[in-house]
Amino acid sequence: MSSQHSVLFDAPGPRARRRIAVGNIVGALIVLGIAALVVAELARKGQFAASLWEPIFTSNAWQNYFIPGLQNTLRAAGFAIVGAVVFGLIFGSGRLARVRVVRWLSGVVVEFFRAVPVLLMMVFFWLLFGFNRISDDPAFLAVVLALILYNGSVIAELVRAGVGNLPKGQSEAGLAVGLTGGQVLRSIQLPQALIAMLPALVSQLVVVLKDTALGQIITYNELLRAAQIFGNGNSNNLQTLTVAALVFIVINWALTAVARWLSRYLSGRTSGVTAAGPGIGNPTAVAGGGPGRPGNAVAATGDPSAT
Repeated sequence: MSSQHSVLFDAPGPRARRRIAVGNIVGALIVLGIAALVVAELARKGQFAASLWEPIFTSNAWQNYFIPGLQNTLRAAGFAIVGAVVFGLIFGSGRLARVRVVRWLSGVVVEFFRAVPVLLMMVFFWLLFGFNRISDDPAFLAVVLALILYNGSVIAELVRAGVGNLPKGQSEAGLAVGLTGGQVLRSIQLPQALIAMLPALVSQLVVVLKDTALGQIITYNELLRAAQIFGNGNSNNLQTLTVAALVFIVINWALTAVARWLSRYLSGRTSGVTAAGPGIGNPTAVAGGGPGRPGNAVAATGDPSAT
């Protein structure tokens, strides 16, 4: 029972649970009331008219606007995610380096790009690449580079915090067997830290995907901009933006579901002791034994005659 209670606060009693339940019900009713008012106002202004929704379900809308916009969103997000993870691992490791100069330089880079708004970086790189004709698609490069620098700096902090939360015995044991500090970090600490920070890491990747929508300000033709262009041409901005929002919600939900599955999978693969079945430190692993199988008796008693 004690494992089910938090060390930060006591478990709520019957009266507290009733108050929490009442508060949840009241909050849900307020939200539903606001939603009903919004829907009623939209209906009063004719936003649910079939003529406004029909253009969305045409081949022209999807082939020329929504699907190309979604492809550009995923393309920018894919490049930015890979780059941000690499950037975060490099500079996160740099912040943990034993050389003071490396730690200082990594810290300056990370803190600088964490402090600069990502939209400001997008505009700066867009103007830089556009004026100097560095690329035929300066908006794409600006979006990707800005997302890499900002989110990579956040991931670097996740790496540093993840390694810092590991028991000190991990690094001491590695040094004791003759590994260098860098080998301990790469082979022992980083793999464990990555698993521990996986939920926060995937949450940051969801942020990368959503922040690609900022590219519409610098004319990058991602999903939001494509929906706006189509909506302006058909006078149904609300409807097209609703479709774009639903697409973003579905993709982000899918990423979150994958993150939960991956976290459970990796936790099961790396756990030291399991409730049932073989595992490190689990007696049922001896002689392939499981519940009711001969190997258990040998593991539990140490007496081969028990079989």
